[in-house]
Amino acid sequence: MSLVQSAKLNGHDPWAYLNDVLTRLPTHLNSRIDELLPHNWHPAR
Repeated sequence: MSLVQSAKLNGHDPWAYLNDVLTRLPTHLNSRIDELLPHNWHPAR
């Protein structure tokens, strides 16, 4: 629930945020995991 609220507070659609993050997570580098936090996230292009 905190990820949903954080996404909302940062002006993101929670469904789009979670869908994108969960899709990218398996191949995303551990050293760049902070890019997937709601305050740093940008949708995949």
